[in-house]
Amino acid sequence: MKDKKALWDRAVDFHGHACPGLTIGYRAALYAAELLDLDFSEDEDAVCVSENDACGVDAIQAVLGCSIGKGNLLFHMTGKQAFSFYNRGTGKSVRLVLRPRSGEMTREEAFAHYQSCAQEEMFEVKEAAVCLPERARHFETYVCENCGEAAGANWIRLSGGKKLCIDCCRVYNRFDIH
Repeated sequence: MKDKKALWDRAVDFHGHACPGLTIGYRAALYAAELLDLDFSEDEDAVCVSENDACGVDAIQAVLGCSIGKGNLLFHMTGKQAFSFYNRGTGKSVRLVLRPRSGEMTREEAFAHYQSCAQEEMFEVKEAAVCLPERARHFETYVCENCGEAAGANWIRLSGGKKLCIDCCRVYNRFDIH
């Protein structure tokens, strides 16, 4: 990995400010890079499945080049500060789970703690719980016969002999929950 200070600055610039959450993602990205021999991913070589959509995800994008648009940043929302990382080239993977902090900390104390603690103290290293996601696919595009908007084939439904987007397709459901 490049100079850690330059990577931190890139993450802060991308996110907009320095905070404890950004530090969590930054430290997770660096630890994953070390464990899996990862570098900034120009394509889909490095993959991250994040279990949250918090500040740390911005650091992972800035440090490892994982992004939604490239298809190598995915979300498996559990609300946990946990990240599974994959190296497509080696087939290796790891899940990093943030360890609970001891006691209450102010925002400033949490920031200092995450900036200075050892990575082994910060994260529990586990096996990735989710299998390596397939590479991003390209889908044919269809125009919804109701609203006229284009959508990928995977998100088109047939209803009454018409191709409809998810928004226009009324799902069959015999139970109305109020």
